[in-house]
Amino acid sequence: MNINLFNQLYTEGVISGEVNAKVKYSGEHKLFSVHRELKTLLYLGVLLLSGGLGILVYKNIETIGHQAILLFIALVSAGCFYYCYKNRQPFSTTKVEAPNAFFDYVLLLACCTFISFVAYLQFQYQLFGNRYGAATFFPMLVLFFAAYYFDHIGILSMAIVNLAAWLGLTITPLNMLQSNDFNSNRIIFTGLFLGLLLIAAGWATNQKNIKKHFEFTYTNFGVHILFISCLSALFHFDKIYMIWFLLLLGIGYFFYRKATKEKSFYYILIISLYTYIGLSYVVLNLLDKMGGVGMGQVYLGLLYFIASSIVLVLLLIKANKKLKFL
Repeated sequence: MNINLFNQLYTEGVISGEVNAKVKYSGEHKLFSVHRELKTLLYLGVLLLSGGLGILVYKNIETIGHQAILLFIALVSAGCFYYCYKNRQPFSTTKVEAPNAFFDYVLLLACCTFISFVAYLQFQYQLFGNRYGAATFFPMLVLFFAAYYFDHIGILSMAIVNLAAWLGLTITPLNMLQSNDFNSNRIIFTGLFLGLLLIAAGWATNQKNIKKHFEFTYTNFGVHILFISCLSALFHFDKIYMIWFLLLLGIGYFFYRKATKEKSFYYILIISLYTYIGLSYVVLNLLDKMGGVGMGQVYLGLLYFIASSIVLVLLLIKANKKLKFL
């Protein structure tokens, strides 16, 4: 609010002194929005409630009984889903606003308790037997349906996490799970596949205009999973690491083009960090192959990290300024 303008209007006699005083008071006593703080507290409340129920069940499992606990969790989940169904807005392929302030949190509680219900059934009664993939596949379908039907990005994130868990459990042999041995080529290639799948889903969502605002969530998960998988392959396949480094650079260039097109500094930041990690690994490998572990290699490594860090910061500052003028 331009107070000087109102002062000038008052001096010229356009507005009265009373109006000018009210404008000054409004300018000096602006309202402070606590919208984000309240949302954070509500989300924390849902998570604490879910965690508290889990602790209560764990400590009183012998006195309460499994059936009673399952019934209680099922009633909470069903009640929350019923509330969301009765108060939902009509379905649309475009963005749909929540009907009230508590709708999103009730839906989040419904999905959290539903996952707890399925996990409890599997843990206590082995509902799916040793088919651990099925134990994650069914909740994944429910979460994806709820995310689209009720238009909730948080539930979509939970569904994507379940998708990653389902793919990981499906391709990982049972003996690897039992021995906690996750040093497998399968997991790396599955991560690459999942990253590409999520990026493709984000692209299709944007192109087909079906929940277009979901595109960032899909792409965000896909970018991180793709880069992490590529870095894992870079570290794991040490004999052909240059091939994976070139692939990393190709992925980085592709998303740099996307970032400049969308004017997204966030994408440029994560591209720079992941690429820097890969470049540092290659440089250290080359220094290691120079022969021996002398002080020369150590000094060169230190100089590289100092110089490259400065260059990285300067490039990020330049990229940020460039995006503002695009």
